[in-house]
Amino acid sequence: RPWLKTRGLLALRPHLQCRAMGAEDEKKDVEMKEEAEEKVKEEDAEMKEAKEEEQKGGEEAAEKEAKKSTEQETDAPEETRAKVGPGVVGLSATDATLNVMPTAGNKLLMPLTEGGFQYLLAGARATAGVKAGRYMFEVRIVEMHRASDVQNNQQGKVPMPRNLIRIGLSEAGSSLILGDGSSQSVCFDSEGFVIFEASRKKVSQKFGRGATVAMVVNMDEASPNANTISLFKEGVRICEPQAIPEQLRGKALIPTVTYKNVTVQVNYGPRPLVPLPFSCHMLSCAAKADVDVTEVAKPSDGKFEVVFPVGLPEQGYFDWVDAFLEKHPDYIEISDRKLLDWASKSGLWRPKTQGHSNDKPDMKFGIPHMDDLSVKRVLSHIAPTTCHNFIVPELKANLMADERKEALSKFPSHDFKRVAAVVVGEPTAEYKAKIQELILADKKEKAASERRKKVAEEERKRLIEEKRKKADEARKAAKRKRDGEEGESKEEENEEEEAKEETKDEEIVVELTDEEKALSYRKMPNPDMTESVLAKSYADFSVPSREDGFDEVTFHWQPEGEATKLLKDWILSKKLTQRVEDLKPGESFKEAWTKWQKSLQEWRKLASDWKDTNKRKALLAKRAEAKKKEAEEKGDEAPQQEDPEIDIEELDVFAVQNVCDVGNGEPLFANFVYEDWFLLSTRYEIHLLLHSFKKDLNDSDRPSFMEKDLGFYYNRYFKKAFSLKSYNAKDLAGLIELIQDTLAVNKETSFLEPVLGEDTPITNFVKLVEEHRRDRQRRLDAGDETAELKLPRNAPAPPARQPPSGSWQGGSSHRSGPPAVGSRGPPPARGPPSHSHGNSSQYSSSRSTYSSSSAQKRAYTPTGASSYSSKQPRTSSYSGGGAGSGGYGGGSYYRR
Repeated sequence: RPWLKTRGLLALRPHLQCRAMGAEDEKKDVEMKEEAEEKVKEEDAEMKEAKEEEQKGGEEAAEKEAKKSTEQETDAPEETRAKVGPGVVGLSATDATLNVMPTAGNKLLMPLTEGGFQYLLAGARATAGVKAGRYMFEVRIVEMHRASDVQNNQQGKVPMPRNLIRIGLSEAGSSLILGDGSSQSVCFDSEGFVIFEASRKKVSQKFGRGATVAMVVNMDEASPNANTISLFKEGVRICEPQAIPEQLRGKALIPTVTYKNVTVQVNYGPRPLVPLPFSCHMLSCAAKADVDVTEVAKPSDGKFEVVFPVGLPEQGYFDWVDAFLEKHPDYIEISDRKLLDWASKSGLWRPKTQGHSNDKPDMKFGIPHMDDLSVKRVLSHIAPTTCHNFIVPELKANLMADERKEALSKFPSHDFKRVAAVVVGEPTAEYKAKIQELILADKKEKAASERRKKVAEEERKRLIEEKRKKADEARKAAKRKRDGEEGESKEEENEEEEAKEETKDEEIVVELTDEEKALSYRKMPNPDMTESVLAKSYADFSVPSREDGFDEVTFHWQPEGEATKLLKDWILSKKLTQRVEDLKPGESFKEAWTKWQKSLQEWRKLASDWKDTNKRKALLAKRAEAKKKEAEEKGDEAPQQEDPEIDIEELDVFAVQNVCDVGNGEPLFANFVYEDWFLLSTRYEIHLLLHSFKKDLNDSDRPSFMEKDLGFYYNRYFKKAFSLKSYNAKDLAGLIELIQDTLAVNKETSFLEPVLGEDTPITNFVKLVEEHRRDRQRRLDAGDETAELKLPRNAPAPPARQPPSGSWQGGSSHRSGPPAVGSRGPPPARGPPSHSHGNSSQYSSSRSTYSSSSAQKRAYTPTGASSYSSKQPRTSSYSGGGAGSGGYGGGSYYRR
């Protein structure tokens, strides 16, 4: 059927035509898109070229404008007045930071770029300050150092840019770091900014390596640009004249250069490297009347001086150092706090830290070379090679003879005069007056800060109220139609504005209290020395002398004899209150402690066996066999008679020869209960602690320690916590009442003292406990219920570390009844361990106590029927551990 096929093709023709047209349209769209993209690229290129031409034209216009502005400056007339001599004006060898490395006759300044110095700015001043006239000097960056700033574990940010130079003016004695926020300097930097105090304004182009930059200082009152500074690059002005701040006018301002990671050529004359559009005198050709030349004081004996201040913590040490530097600005301070200040002025940032001191502040910049004090080590090698006077305020180091000698060795005697300045005791009247000024200034600043906060809060509230009123007024404005009402609202606004204008800041009036006027030293925000550092070092503090290697020892506050006595008294007072943080138990303690643990273990087992009927028979049989064997060895007949009956109540415990056998096989400690064993260990541990402390410390001035440190030393020796709650005692007096035969407190020194001698046999402590137990029982039999002694016995917390293998603490499984050899007693209770919550004796450490089944003290039987001969075994179990537990749960010496 061909006609159907033809009909179908005819029907499909429109669709095929549309499809072909769509393909053509798609092709045209692609072509148009490509043409549009090419056109956009051409337009972008044209716009870029136009922009570059415009920028170039703008620079040319700026240069033309700069040239036009310099037309105000006229050529300098021939100088007829007396001029400074050749070589008088130059870079000062003494007025420069320690990382300035001058070379080529002080015409080139190089920096230190290793060990952290790549982050610190260097600064140097000229030897003459401008106070009148118009003068210029030039600088040129000769090379730029590309030291790598990336170090392992670096977390802090490095200040940018890495290469920098600042040129400007500063007052004599001010900071050598231009742009540090001070009001004593003004400068331009290589980024095109002018900097004064916290203000930083873009005024010129950047300049870099190879460009000669001239700074014109115009203090000529007759000039249209009087009291201004200007910057020229390759002889062309690159900024408008910038006014010298009012605070600096009328003063001699010294040309200063601050730089980082660049080598700088400095030219003070007599001829410029690149001439300016007008003639201008160079600084080295200045008239004598227009400049103040800084005289570099040369040491009389040819030696520079290095001062080592020696003082006590919290007694005005650093305030004295600041006052010294204020009087002697030619001295350079070498210390950690000065290094921290230097880093801060160089743009390094660090977070606020805790626990630092004035003597050793935390250097946590997140930059390894700064944090590990690499920069200080480099500085200690560089400083002795320079021509400067130094002051080294290292508080701890200068008080210790060994560290003083080490510091002196860095400054050879043939180059430096080494002086020790002792500031100990009552300060001078001049120093006290200075301290009162500082205290008053601190109070004023605090009051001003509080006022600023108050004003800011009031302003915030006022703005909120004003915003609310405006919103209300806007809602009501639509309803107001009368002009009188509008006039009234305007009048109200005018009244509010007048009220604002009348509000003025009142002058802050602050006065010192009588207590503040009596102060000799100022309290600083941070301690001079941390407690941990002080505790480890104060016992070795001493007054310096010529024997240490000093050329001179000066005493500024008190004479030598008085200062020495004050230091000794201060050390003695510290010994009464300061802990010995680095004290370690000696070998004699370890030996005695091991012996005690072994004996206690044997006594505990013997007491447990005696309370078991079957084991008691075995013990008595073994005892009889031992006697028989002993008689056979001596050739005597075996004893046939039974052991005599012993009246325990009439037995003198201190006459007992063997505490394990009072004469009939019964041990002296047969009736000990938990409280007795607990106090037995406490007695011996306190006794051993006090004697070991005296022997290990070996300090005649400190034979013991005070109550507040008992917990610390107990933990240091026995590796377990101490708590008075374990004895149901509120304070130490409550504990002493229980063991007064072992522990006492010296009424004069408040030191803890052992009652018994060091050579006291350990069996004597068993006798003391038995005597104490009998006394309690007699009082209970007499009806004195206060004699009953019950101590808490909660289960101790799991130990932090297992004892060494083979020690007697571990091994056996728990079971009911008395603990077997090597056991720790019954399983711990499910309840939470108790904790110490503090007491009047200020023991901060918590301590686990013990728990057991419902054991009660076994009462004495009436007279005539001794409890020692009772055959009934005890049903209570014992659980040991914690304070006073000794070897039966407290762990060995090595167990924590």
